[in-house]
Amino acid sequence: MTRTDASLARATAPPPMAPLVIAALAGTMAMMAFVAVVGPIVRRLGLPEWVAGLSVTAGGVLWMLLARWWGGVGDRRGRKPVLLIGFAAFALVYWALALGIDLALRQQLGALAAIVLLVAARALIGAFYAAVPPTAAAVVADHTPPPERPGAMARLGSANALGLVLGPAAAGWLAGYDLAWSLYAAAALPVLALAVVGLMLPGGPPAAALRPPGAQPLRLLDARLRPAALTGFAAMGAVAIAQVLVGFFAIDRLGLPVDQGARAAGLALTCVGIALIVSQQFVMRLKTVPLARWIALGALIAGCGFAGVAAVQSQAMLLACYATMAFGMGLIFPNFQAMAANAVQPHEQGAAAGTLSAAQGLGMVLGPIAGTLLYRQAPALPYLLVGAGLWALALFTFVRLRRRHTPNE
Repeated sequence: MTRTDASLARATAPPPMAPLVIAALAGTMAMMAFVAVVGPIVRRLGLPEWVAGLSVTAGGVLWMLLARWWGGVGDRRGRKPVLLIGFAAFALVYWALALGIDLALRQQLGALAAIVLLVAARALIGAFYAAVPPTAAAVVADHTPPPERPGAMARLGSANALGLVLGPAAAGWLAGYDLAWSLYAAAALPVLALAVVGLMLPGGPPAAALRPPGAQPLRLLDARLRPAALTGFAAMGAVAIAQVLVGFFAIDRLGLPVDQGARAAGLALTCVGIALIVSQQFVMRLKTVPLARWIALGALIAGCGFAGVAAVQSQAMLLACYATMAFGMGLIFPNFQAMAANAVQPHEQGAAAGTLSAAQGLGMVLGPIAGTLLYRQAPALPYLLVGAGLWALALFTFVRLRRRHTPNE
C-alpha cells in the first residue's frame, strides 16, 4: 500500500469517537474540579491566596510549553501510546495530590510542604495532560475527511464543555462533605479515561510512516497554521479573561456580597458550558458551512456578548451576555481546529494540533494577566476591548473567506 493509499484509508475509516469523547469528558472534569476546590483548600489550610493562582498558572505554562512536543511524539510513536502515557501519569500525580492534601487537612503535612505539593502537582498535571487534547484532535484528523472534521471536532468540544459544567459542580458538591474526597473522586476520572482508551481505542501505525522522503518537520511558525493559531490564541485568551473576571464583576458592578458573587459566577460559567454545547450542535449538523464563515459568525456573536457586559445592570443580563459570548465561541473552536488539520499533511497532524494547543495555552496564561490589569482601570474595559478584538477577527476572517473562495479554508 502506498503512502497515499494509507492516508486515504485512515481518513475514510470511522473515527473512534466514543472513547475519545469519554476520555475528553473525564479529563476536563478532572482539570476543572481542581480549579473549583483549590480556593477552599487554600483557605482551609491557611495559605496565602497567591498559592492558588500560582498553581493554576504553573499548570497552564507547562501545558503551553509541552503541547506541541507531545503532538510530535504522537506523530512519531503513535496516538494511542501517547494517550496512555498522558492519562497514566496524569492519574498518578492526581492521586499523589489528593493523598498529600488529605494529610495536610489532617495537619500531618506542614504549610510549606502543602504549597510545594499544590504548585508542583498542578504543574505536572498540566505537563502530562498536555498530551491529551492535541493527540485526540490528531486522531480525529487521521480518521475524518476534511469536510467532516468540524463536526467531529465539535463532538470533542461538546464533551469538553460538558466537563466544564459537571467538573466544578461535582467537586463543589463533594467538597461540601469533605474536601479531600472531592480530590480523590477527581483523581478517579483519569483512571477511567485510561481504561477506556486502553480497551476501546484502536491502535495503528504512527503517522510518521506516511511522511514523504525528504519532508521537513513542521515548523513552529509554519505559515499554513498562522491563521488557525492566532484565532486559537485570541479565542482562548478571551475565554480566560471572561472566566477570571466574572466573580469580580458580579461583586463590583452588581453590588453582591462575596458569597452571592461567587454563586453568580458559578451560574455564569454554567451558562457558558450549556451555550457551548448548544452552539456546537449546529456545527455538527450543518456540515456544508465553510469553516471561515463559522469563525466569522462566531466572533461576531461572541463580540456582542463581551461588549454587552459593559451595559450589565442585573444578574440576568450578566448570564445572558455570558451565554451569548459562549455561543459564539462554540462556533469558533471546532472550526479553527479543523482549519489547522485541513492545512497540513497526514504525518503532521499531531504537531499541528500541538501547535494549536500551545497557542491556546499562551492565551490561557496571558489573558488573565491582561484582563486583571485592565479591570483595575475600569471593570468594563477588558470586556469592551475583547469585544472589539473579536469583531476585528470576524472582519479579518470574512475578508479572507471572500478572497479565498474555498469551502474548507
